[in-house]
Amino acid sequence: MAKTFTFAILHFSVAFTVAYVLTGSIVIGGVMALIEPAINTVVFYFHERAWQTVAARKAALAASAPHGHYMAC
Repeated sequence: MAKTFTFAILHFSVAFTVAYVLTGSIVIGGVMALIEPAINTVVFYFHERAWQTVAARKAALAASAPHGHYMAC
């Protein structure tokens, strides 16, 4: 849990710093530090679902192929 917490702090810090350097605004930096990780969390969820679908399709293909004739995608 400590690793997750420290990574979150780093993530917020990077988002804030980049937005602040680009805009010069502490407010925009703060807003971006909150919005960007939230959006990344949603994107990560769909990314994981997509890869689970790919893995399931590969498993189904492997199960249906005769032994020795499986071709990886």
